[in-house]
Amino acid sequence: MNAGLNSSFKFSGDIGRIIENIVFIELKCRSSDSAEIYYWKNKGEVDFAIKEGLRVKELIQVCYSVNENTEEREVRSLVKAMDEFELKEGLVITKDLDKEVEVDNKKIVYKLLWKWLLEWRKR
Repeated sequence: MNAGLNSSFKFSGDIGRIIENIVFIELKCRSSDSAEIYYWKNKGEVDFAIKEGLRVKELIQVCYSVNENTEEREVRSLVKAMDEFELKEGLVITKDLDKEVEVDNKKIVYKLLWKWLLEWRKR
């Protein structure tokens, strides 16, 4: 009987999509009624573009596990979107990086998922 219980609690293996859903739900809770949340795709992809009024105010990538390949891809897309929306800062939510870097005169903030989830609750 234990074997049956254990197999029913296995994760699908797609933790990245689960984390994106958690971030989306949290963004909905944090956002004002006038804010809109989009997925941006042009020459790259950005998971969340938060628009208030006529202007995109924030761009967020979710990259649960960062390695050299994923970091380059995620940042390249984020910087392209930052150029398009004239933003100086972008956010990457991850499980393993907590740092700030500058790319093409733009600030990229890496934030641990758990810290990002908790920081709004403190306000």
